[in-house]
Amino acid sequence: MTSPPPPTAAAAVESIHRSLTEITSCSSPDSFDSPRRFTAFGFRLQSVLNHHHHFLNSDSLPPAIQTALKGIASDLSKAVETVSVYRKRSKIFVLINCKSLSSSLQQHSSAIASWLALIESSLSDNLSDLRKKTSDLSRDMKESHFTVTENEERVHRTLQKEGEGRPTSKAVQSAIIMDLARCLGIDSNNHGELINQVNLLKTDLTNSNSVSGRRILVSLEEILANWSIVPGRSTFSVDSDFEEEAHILPFKNFLCPLTKEVMKEPVVLESSQTYERTAIEYWFERCLDDGRDPTCPVTGQVLKSLELKPNIGLAGAIEEWVNRNVEIQVKGAVEQLSKESVEVEGVERVLDVVYKISEEHPSNRFRVRNAGVVVMIVKLLRNSSKSIGTVLRGKALMALLSMAKDEESKQIMLEEGITRLAIHSLIGSSEKEREYAVKLLLEFSSDEAFCTRIASEKGALVLLSSMAGNLEHPALANLAEEVLTRMERVDDIVQHLAAAGRFEPLLSRLRGGPDDVKIEMSSIIGRMTLTNSSKEQIARQCAQTLVELLSKPEGRTSSLQALNNLSELDDNATILVDASVLPATIPILLQEQGASAEWKEFAASTIANIVSNPGHWELAAIDKKGNSLQSESVVFSLLGHIFVASPQCQVSILHILHGMASSPQAAESVTTHIKNSGDGIKTIIPFLEYPEVEHRIYAFKLTRVLTERFGNDLVQELSDKLPLLKEKLLDNQSTDSEKSDAACILANLPLSEDEVKTILGASFVKWTVMILKKQQPISNGRTSRPTSSMTEGLLGLLLHFTRSLDQETISLVGEYQLMSIFCEQLSFSAKARVKKLAADGLKNLSEAGRSLLAADPEPTPPQGFCASLVFMCGRSSPKPSACPIHYAPCENNTQLCLLKSNCIRPLVDLLRDEDTTVQIAAVEALSTLVLDTSNCYKRAVDELEKHEVIGAVIDLFTELRPGVLQEKALWMIERALRVDGPAHRYSLNQSLVRALVEAFKHGNANAKRHAQDALTNLKQISGVSGKASSQSRPRR
Repeated sequence: MTSPPPPTAAAAVESIHRSLTEITSCSSPDSFDSPRRFTAFGFRLQSVLNHHHHFLNSDSLPPAIQTALKGIASDLSKAVETVSVYRKRSKIFVLINCKSLSSSLQQHSSAIASWLALIESSLSDNLSDLRKKTSDLSRDMKESHFTVTENEERVHRTLQKEGEGRPTSKAVQSAIIMDLARCLGIDSNNHGELINQVNLLKTDLTNSNSVSGRRILVSLEEILANWSIVPGRSTFSVDSDFEEEAHILPFKNFLCPLTKEVMKEPVVLESSQTYERTAIEYWFERCLDDGRDPTCPVTGQVLKSLELKPNIGLAGAIEEWVNRNVEIQVKGAVEQLSKESVEVEGVERVLDVVYKISEEHPSNRFRVRNAGVVVMIVKLLRNSSKSIGTVLRGKALMALLSMAKDEESKQIMLEEGITRLAIHSLIGSSEKEREYAVKLLLEFSSDEAFCTRIASEKGALVLLSSMAGNLEHPALANLAEEVLTRMERVDDIVQHLAAAGRFEPLLSRLRGGPDDVKIEMSSIIGRMTLTNSSKEQIARQCAQTLVELLSKPEGRTSSLQALNNLSELDDNATILVDASVLPATIPILLQEQGASAEWKEFAASTIANIVSNPGHWELAAIDKKGNSLQSESVVFSLLGHIFVASPQCQVSILHILHGMASSPQAAESVTTHIKNSGDGIKTIIPFLEYPEVEHRIYAFKLTRVLTERFGNDLVQELSDKLPLLKEKLLDNQSTDSEKSDAACILANLPLSEDEVKTILGASFVKWTVMILKKQQPISNGRTSRPTSSMTEGLLGLLLHFTRSLDQETISLVGEYQLMSIFCEQLSFSAKARVKKLAADGLKNLSEAGRSLLAADPEPTPPQGFCASLVFMCGRSSPKPSACPIHYAPCENNTQLCLLKSNCIRPLVDLLRDEDTTVQIAAVEALSTLVLDTSNCYKRAVDELEKHEVIGAVIDLFTELRPGVLQEKALWMIERALRVDGPAHRYSLNQSLVRALVEAFKHGNANAKRHAQDALTNLKQISGVSGKASSQSRPRR
């Protein structure tokens, strides 16, 4: 830190003497001009002070002189600090800060000169000698200029640029070292001294906060690290077994001073120094960027011309040296690769050398090729792929990639099977192996024949497509994508690309190519096995084009086949309908006389696939008149066409009719048209016994749909097929679809009692129950569609046994636990129709129990059936074990009592089902519990209340609109409210009262009557009428 100015003149003189002593006592000469010049001024000032010591130490000095001495002391002490930086800090630190240091000395020198001028003007005339010396020194210091040399200026500017953190090439780094060494007075090859200077700079910057200084230090350390690398034998050596004299070392003048590597294009500067052309051009560019004159790095000479003259003689000598060494290297490579056992280290050196020769001396690639090295590397990959490992495989591919720039070498690789080897490396374990494999394929893919060869290799396109879509490795993905893009231009491999999932080349040709190309592309689509996503992609982009091709006879086969393939995806139905596939295919199937059987088969199959997915085709017009597919004329035409069509076309027509008849929107009209066609069902029935499975399957499906709607009307036509249907059901050779449909058909037909007994019989009941138990759903609650259909059919068959029960049938009901079977289906099945059938079965069995009980009021002793079928109501003392519902003893194995069979709770749960038909069936089954109104009726209603039946029905009723379900629920509620207990409990239920009032106002006659009676029982009749109902029931 600079000390404050001295308080007195004597102290100032003492301070000046100390500063001058420090400046002039340096034992070694200064390395820089500025401190050297300032030191010379110090010696002169010291001489003046010494000769006039007594005068300057006088106590009577004029004030001006005293002030000047204090000023000189202050500025001189500051100058000492600057000079000490030159002397004590590293030379590189001084060069970094040379401008600011010189400026500081210039400032202090000028200030001291001014103070000296003040002293000179204050001296008396009798001190002429002192006055003259002071004047001369003042003048000289004032006129002096402390500047940096041109060389120091260049190095300073270069170091400042390094402090900006710019990237630097090796050539520029070498030139920087040469400039720095020259400025420091060090030989550029004296690596040790250069490192020492950098270490000194590092010490100087230890406590520095300068970001720029630290960047300069890091840059110099990196430059010196690179500068220390000297080219040696390893650059050209191939095998350690070679004799020392077998390799010719390069002459010193072969090496570029900047790159320290053998020059490829030596050029001469005006300084007569030779450099590698690219290296010296980099240096010139750097000089111009730094705003300094270009110099010769070796000599430091500022160049007036940047002309680079080729050194032809040296270039020839270098080329001859390279060629001789390449021959030696190739010979060593052949020896190494010819060894029987693979030496990994030796092979790795060979591959490195081959790559270096190919890249750095491309004119010598023919030597590598002619020596057979290319063939040897390919064979190495083929025969020793596993033993050399992924790293060497990557290097082998890298060497071949470089050699592939030689056309003859490329042909050799193709002949040796490099295609398959490169493709195999696409799944290599290292990224480098995969990278060079795909780069090699990219190099070859400019040739169409090679692209075809790649496509023919099994799995090649799939691997490339997978790599192109792998975003975890974007560089590899881009390379693979480029290979595939090149391959897409080759027409012959469009199908291979499509098979690998790249459909755009095919689709673009289909959309925009000439007709013959469109036909070829559509033919490819028709023949291919496509994934669902591919089918959707093609349909969205090209369905319209395929429809347009149908108008061209030569393109009809291929486009029909393609459309049929696309239609196999359910989600494509809407797309194909929107593309007007139906108006284009219906005429081919039904109207065109000259249409071939193949055309008709494809058209029929396509239509069948579309109509299998309801929801869109039903509203589509198929002709200019606006007719739809479900119109009567189309249905009649399909039925009429079925016998003249080919067998495959017959299957599709049956499929079409089934699909149309199964659609919620079209089912009613289509099934009606079939029924009214005269011979509609008769047309279909023969196919039930057709030898081909597909014919039978769709015939059964269609017959099933028809019998669901018109079972009563079709029973006569199907009466002679009942044994066939039973046979199909029991035949193990029949398909599951045939079995389930046969069961449903039998269930849908209104069989007589004789038909039930003769055709079905007791053994059939046993078989049905056994099958139903086997088909109970697995733990997740799901069942397959065929299983669900079979369950539906089998339950329908059991319903035939429950409609009219005699003593023999009742014993079967108990033996096979039919009520429990029906009850289980309420919980197992998710299908509404199955639940409805099960509820209907429970209703029938419950009604049968009531009927049999009513028919025998004085029964024999109990036999296990509901109170032994004895009507006990009215007796003064019922038995303790009497059923609360039937007021008689009931046993579980009778299977005619909902209470004892635990069926009430499942039926109550069914009231919350989303399907109205299921709710109606549940209410009807529960209603069988309140049919009797005898003396035991109150006890039955109380039991239902206990099981929450009445409350559940009331909750359902309050949410309903007028209709069958409302009427059924209302009937049951009215019956329950005849009992005082429930009537009193629900009299304050305003929701129930409002619902009853609404039913009274808006319901049909039955609903109004039941609502009025219920309101009367609730004593709420005043809300709708002024007088009591004439049909009110007695209270209990």
